[in-house]
Amino acid sequence: MFKGIFITFEGGEGSGKSTHSRLLAAWLRRRGRRVLHTREPGGTVIGSKLRRILLDSKPGSMDAVVELLLYEASRSVLVNEVIRPALKAGKVVILDRFQDSTWVYQGFAGGMDRKLVEQLGKISTGGLQPDRTILLDIPARQGLSRVRRPNRMEAKPVSFHEKVRRGYLHLAKTNKKRIRLIRADRPMAEVQEAVRKAVGNVLR
Repeated sequence: MFKGIFITFEGGEGSGKSTHSRLLAAWLRRRGRRVLHTREPGGTVIGSKLRRILLDSKPGSMDAVVELLLYEASRSVLVNEVIRPALKAGKVVILDRFQDSTWVYQGFAGGMDRKLVEQLGKISTGGLQPDRTILLDIPARQGLSRVRRPNRMEAKPVSFHEKVRRGYLHLAKTNKKRIRLIRADRPMAEVQEAVRKAVGNVLR
């Protein structure tokens, strides 16, 4: 039996996380691997309900504190009900967003204390860390131009999304062993090839 492998995709809006995580999952299945592909927030009944609340584009008050607690609640359920059992069964788990997103969006860009974000993350995940994180990088304005129907997070000011990008680049510099930075402002085939190379060594 293969060892369970945990791969996460991160990046700003319009960077292609959903597309490339799905393409990687399909490629691995063709190569005989058992794959679980899911996303955050979501992946469970509770997570799907919280996703609708968090991304609702209708006007409403929700500051970084509320966002932080709701994201971590969704994450805790997903880790315990879905991710850990799949890893224990030897599957490759591919997840669209994980704790890095919260550190960047609610911490670095949202102004929450980053150490507090990290502490809550450890509680909600039980200390679970990805084996490899793919960070798809694209200039904020270019990424947002790909978004057709903005949700609440996507509709935040460009200045917020530029700060999100700076936060991700900071994480990439300080977590070089885990995070692989991939330019996403290239043809899809080139990006996907880079993604497959980036996960190659953790899959062996």
